[in-house]
Amino acid sequence: MERIRRGAGALRTALRESPGALRLAAVRLSGQFGDGMFQAALSGAILFNPERETDPLAIAGGFAALLLPYSIIGPYAGALLDRWDRRTVLLIANILRGLLIGVTAVSLLGGVRETPLLLLALSVVGVSRFVGAGVSASLPRVLAQQRLVATNSILATVASGCAILGAGVAFGLIAAIGAGDRASATAVAVSAIGSVVGAWAAAGFRRHALGPDPDEPPVGSDVPGQPGQAGAGSPPAQSSLRAIASGLRSGAGAAWRSREVTTAMIGIAAHRAVFGADTLLMVLVLRRGSTGGGGGGHHIAKFSAAISATGAGMLLAAVIAPILIPRLGRSRTIVAGLLTAIVVQVVLVTPITIADGTGERRAELCLLAAAFLLGLAGQTIKLTGDAAMQIDIDDLHRGQVFALQDTIFNITYVGALAGTALWIPADGRSPIVVLAAAGVYCCGIAAIALVSARSQPGDNRHP
Repeated sequence: MERIRRGAGALRTALRESPGALRLAAVRLSGQFGDGMFQAALSGAILFNPERETDPLAIAGGFAALLLPYSIIGPYAGALLDRWDRRTVLLIANILRGLLIGVTAVSLLGGVRETPLLLLALSVVGVSRFVGAGVSASLPRVLAQQRLVATNSILATVASGCAILGAGVAFGLIAAIGAGDRASATAVAVSAIGSVVGAWAAAGFRRHALGPDPDEPPVGSDVPGQPGQAGAGSPPAQSSLRAIASGLRSGAGAAWRSREVTTAMIGIAAHRAVFGADTLLMVLVLRRGSTGGGGGGHHIAKFSAAISATGAGMLLAAVIAPILIPRLGRSRTIVAGLLTAIVVQVVLVTPITIADGTGERRAELCLLAAAFLLGLAGQTIKLTGDAAMQIDIDDLHRGQVFALQDTIFNITYVGALAGTALWIPADGRSPIVVLAAAGVYCCGIAAIALVSARSQPGDNRHP
């Protein structure tokens, strides 16, 4: 408890000393709250609507439509964060996200089918990922380095809590108004408040206050010492594409040169792959017994409880990560998170795939406990990775590296969803899926061991 008080006090001191950090926190927290509402409202309209009868492949296709296209263009967007004024990017992105949310709400009221809704959701989530990468890249510009680990740990986890809170508000609105597209449209429309607050907070920064510095040559600049200028005779569009591609290569190189950042990327990829498989499994098992009538609200309530358990684990990670990182080091903290997740996966997730009758209720309780512990382990890995990227990566490459992290998040998550959907039954009864997911964690630990064995000058070996 004393450590919690000290951590909260350190956060208050950091925010009081840097008004910019408080304003940047407002951008992040409001955006996460709105994203939680938006995604929960769409899950109520699509995943748990008995009238739509969404099968495993359709669920995986929906997630792919939401995340995979952005994963492909994400590194290029990240390169732009290292070339464009991040304050302007955050402002325009929040405005654009609010407009897209409004169009989505109107479309829901109009009764459009899943495909147009998923295309709109694709755009909203893509912009949100862009905002998230921009905020993470900007934080070191408003906060002293010695406060980065503790502040980022608490801020990132509070942001996850805001997303959980937003999801709870959305589910509450749907329950109060009644199941159907009208209730989901209302919740989607209200979620735009997060974009409005985020745009207002971003507008309070001066130009270039969040980086990159205008007098430094951007990554991939063709002419040293002349920021943003391309080689003579190159068309502007062509030179920009070439500069972005160069930024992609240099950002990936910056991540590879730091052994601890590479380790973080591996840990994040392994966890997100398993989280993708578990997400599909959870949706399927929590929809058991749906017969097309009024069961949607009951299934939404169980899904909401699972999300809340995951969020509680993420909140606890904000307390545990700052304690573990100085004692174990970043790499060992990531390995500890993966080892914990293996045990949870085998012991607590497996029962839901084999239980029947009276044992199914106990298996659902085990699944809630697993959601809590996997949220704890996954967020600890994520916070450790954020610390490594913010400390070890220079400002010119930081936006690119965080965008690469988002890309790893999405590609592994969607790939695991798609692979699982090909052979999991509609009721989720497949213990092989759970054991295969535990194997993914084991492969992640093996890959980290190989990375740790390499010797490379400049690696940061200290927490």
